[in-house]
Amino acid sequence: MPEFPGTDPVRFAYWVPNVSGGLVTSTIEQRTDWGYEYNRELARLAEDNGFDYALSQVRYMASYGAEYQHESTSFSLALLLATQRLKVIAAVHPGLWHPGVLAKLGATADHLSGGRFAVNVVSGWFKGEFTALGEPWLEHDERYRRAEEFITALRSIWTEDHAELAGDFYRLRDFSLKPKPLSTPGRPHPEIFQGGNSTAARAMAGRVSDWYFSNGKDFDGVTEQITDVRAFADRAGRTPPKFGLNGFLIARDTEAEARETLREIVAKADTPAVHGFRDAVRQAGQSTADGKGMWQDSGFEDLVQYNDGFRTGLIGTPEQIAERIVAYKRLGVDLFLLGFLHYLEEVEYFGKRVLPLVRELEARQTESEPVAARA
Repeated sequence: MPEFPGTDPVRFAYWVPNVSGGLVTSTIEQRTDWGYEYNRELARLAEDNGFDYALSQVRYMASYGAEYQHESTSFSLALLLATQRLKVIAAVHPGLWHPGVLAKLGATADHLSGGRFAVNVVSGWFKGEFTALGEPWLEHDERYRRAEEFITALRSIWTEDHAELAGDFYRLRDFSLKPKPLSTPGRPHPEIFQGGNSTAARAMAGRVSDWYFSNGKDFDGVTEQITDVRAFADRAGRTPPKFGLNGFLIARDTEAEARETLREIVAKADTPAVHGFRDAVRQAGQSTADGKGMWQDSGFEDLVQYNDGFRTGLIGTPEQIAERIVAYKRLGVDLFLLGFLHYLEEVEYFGKRVLPLVRELEARQTESEPVAARA
């Protein structure tokens, strides 16, 4: 683990609320909306308040407080066309997409947006969606084997003129895609993100992904995951992926206000929906041999924010949150994927009150580093 953070500023993404119910499974008021007009306004506000990325969620059927949802790739393209700088990440599921079809969509979206399209490859946690669509549900590690092949195929199609792949899940035979996505220095193709906490997910990230997303974690959890992913990348002889961390941000003028908001969110949890979600994801954590799967040790309060966002601890005053963000950066976190209770108000509050403090702390840290550490 490096002793000093990288010189690049930490980046920020937000969960696009293209799914009804907001980012917490609670009956507390959430001044947010899953519709396009709201999300178009939010995307423009976010890019003007320091956000580099937005991640469009994907649910294919009504479930667990998410009764309505817009499809992720089409919604992502709409947000790209409504903005100028924001990069939008579309979540997709191997098994429900073919990599060649997604590659074509991604190339078009990349040209239309000037090179701002990205993809998040989700190996799958919701068995009910697959079975309801009549698609086979693979065992945990097999889902990650398929996702790794999916990424391999996607990258090959985006970068090679005559893609070939003889895999267990996908086969490419002299497949050529034109036009290819835009290629720029440091970005030969749209960025490829993935998530997952399991050993299979960490190994896959080390071998093939550009970015690794983690569920909410404390400092020890983040350190463990980053160490593992970098070790897998080293064994594969490649540069490690960058690291993104999920967090639900509650910034208020006083710590007491922030803590009271968290208490109210949990007190008003939609208990049946949280329990239904818990039952659906429990197999994801328990089906791994070493117990490192997603949601393996998540309690009720954790699951009220369905990606363990409270665990990251971004709850308090702007000063407290900024200090915690920079502390995570020192451990190797490159990006924070944030959710909010009231998006429009809180994204603007973040840009005006929290982000300047983060940049100030980063600048102080850089000034205090030995020259050799920056080389």
